[in-house]
Amino acid sequence: MSDGKQAMAPKGVDATPPQAMPATPGDASTPTPSAEGNPELTVQDLGVLKTIIEVAQSRGAFKPNELEAIGKTYTKLDTFLASIQNQQVAAQGDAPVDPVPATSGE
Repeated sequence: MSDGKQAMAPKGVDATPPQAMPATPGDASTPTPSAEGNPELTVQDLGVLKTIIEVAQSRGAFKPNELEAIGKTYTKLDTFLASIQNQQVAAQGDAPVDPVPATSGE
């Protein structure tokens, strides 16, 4: 802005950009660059997101009117992770091919 004032962020939005954490070699949380140079979201990242939802819910971080959408998203994430795990078990061939049931989120 020409008057020397910074633009104000909307209410509830942090105007400070997130700071990148230093990456350590071999750290599973370090995003892997794709062919285009963009970070990829891994199955391990999705597992971490599932755990974050569980912890946030247990600490009462969500408002009651948000719980339905969060629960639906959690169920979709849990089902997706279970299907990936089942595919990995089936691909191993030497392990039993019993499907891994999705958890109920409790």
